[in-house]
Amino acid sequence: MNSSSSPNRCYQRVLLKLSGESFRGQQDYGLDWDMVKAIAQEIKEVAETGLQLAIVVGGGNIWRGQEAAGEGMDRATADYAGMIATVINALALQDALERMGLATRVQTAIEMQEVAEPLIRRRAIRHLEKGRIVIFAAGTGNPFFTTDTAAVLRAVEIGAQIIAKATDVDGVYDKDPHQCPEARLFEKLNYVDALSRGLRVMDATAISLSMDNQLPIIVFNITVPGNIYKALSGEPVGTIVTEGDSVIAAE
Repeated sequence: MNSSSSPNRCYQRVLLKLSGESFRGQQDYGLDWDMVKAIAQEIKEVAETGLQLAIVVGGGNIWRGQEAAGEGMDRATADYAGMIATVINALALQDALERMGLATRVQTAIEMQEVAEPLIRRRAIRHLEKGRIVIFAAGTGNPFFTTDTAAVLRAVEIGAQIIAKATDVDGVYDKDPHQCPEARLFEKLNYVDALSRGLRVMDATAISLSMDNQLPIIVFNITVPGNIYKALSGEPVGTIVTEGDSVIAAE
């Protein structure tokens, strides 16, 4: 991707949601540094166009609170451990981006002043206005909420025009594409359809919050090189979730 080309400036400020799994590459656990660098490189290409970019990271490559709770751990404690895992990923991504010459700030919903700024909405917006990438970590700071919900909440707080969710499939399907080869991809999807059909966009709380605030969601495949740039620059990619009618993508 030629970073000198300007994206479609229908967006001025966006939020990118990265799952923890996107950092592990082909590994079963932990961080794949080559994958982290590849993600950082694509983010760099977007940032150099002048787009104001915030990022929310998950922690599933290190810790999954629901699974730990299923093994008998107290759910709230398990979720707090998961929030710490997102901070590890945020610091790794920050390091990769800063090695590429980008200015970044990590803000956490759980205060840990030795490694990151506390979450302060007005300060985050100011960082964005100054061209810094803001990485939000520690979810919402509360147990029982996913990082998808945290991503929508942060997007609304900073006035992002869209949220882009990176996945390992091409968008949202009417069935699980990993199990059903006949699954059909949505080009466009209505919030209500996503909720009523239980489609794997985000959890119900995140979708409802997006719907209430008329915040569009783009769901795209991060494993395809160049897709981060496309999703954040307004090019057609993946599935867009809005108030409009649901449309199946052409075969």
